[in-house]
Amino acid sequence: MLERTPSANTKPVTLRLCGPRGFCAGVDRAIQIVVLALKKYGAPVYVRHEIVHNRYVVEGLEARGAVFVKELAEIPPTEQPVIFSAHGVPKSVPAEAEHLNLLYLDATCPLVSKVHKQAQRHLRHGRHVLLVGHAGHPEVIGTMGQLPEGSVTLIETEDDARQFEAAGRELGYVTQTTLSVDDTRAIIERLSQRFPALEAPAAESICYATTNRQEAVRLAAAGADHFLVVGAPNSSNSQRLVEVARRAGAKKATLVQTARDIPWHEIDSDGKGGAIVGLSAGASAPEILVEEIIAAFRERFETAIELAETAKETEIFPVMRALRDVPLEKADMAFLNGH
Repeated sequence: MLERTPSANTKPVTLRLCGPRGFCAGVDRAIQIVVLALKKYGAPVYVRHEIVHNRYVVEGLEARGAVFVKELAEIPPTEQPVIFSAHGVPKSVPAEAEHLNLLYLDATCPLVSKVHKQAQRHLRHGRHVLLVGHAGHPEVIGTMGQLPEGSVTLIETEDDARQFEAAGRELGYVTQTTLSVDDTRAIIERLSQRFPALEAPAAESICYATTNRQEAVRLAAAGADHFLVVGAPNSSNSQRLVEVARRAGAKKATLVQTARDIPWHEIDSDGKGGAIVGLSAGASAPEILVEEIIAAFRERFETAIELAETAKETEIFPVMRALRDVPLEKADMAFLNGH
């Protein structure tokens, strides 16, 4: 699908716009929970850690009255709620909230909660749990915090998979939901070669949104002069999209938070016949940032937009029952839709 827009610059640029991109159902649900809680309880509503990894979203919620804290101990005595982020939290966090007499709302993505349950299932069956993921990521901290100390080992790389010793234990694995599909496959294959009895989770741990976005990037990256991924530096799924773009054939790939971060001089010098630029957005990035980048291209180049779509996403994760009847205004809906 092509759409051509006149520009003062006669140089043609083709933007390969990935679909799906941007907000996934888990991110959408988490942001809804904060907006609805502010409507129901009024400001302030406290949020432990970034609700999702995107400064535009966080700052937008702060403007509405959300207060972000690193730890529950920072919250003064209050009857106002605290919300746990979409990445999930260790069991110790809701326990601490109860100890502090805090009302809490858990915005953990249902697909992350599913991984928690899969890890606990392995434990119930007497298996030592291998968690494939990145150390320090909030989701990994939350998943490891579901299990007793010593019952889970983090596997980050193929080297970790080669060096891990089972010591006679039965094993089961789960993965972080936002990993590179290809990297994770290689790690699991290495572990399965070494431990043929390794038990897989009952369902795929890497979430549908991660897989869909990576497949669309893989399609759009072939032959691209440059690839832009809209996302935050601390967003795992966004960083993985950059890696996928490079592996799939893009000459260059860059993570950007806004149009200001785009290396325009590189794009302007790409190809005598005009540059081909891939464009996607991580699962925490609102659509308004993508729209601003498209507008910035149109201001600079004769721009054609080509859609690289690999899937249609229809998943919806409902918020908790306590917030379902809270009415929303038009401005709230626009924010929730990433505009």
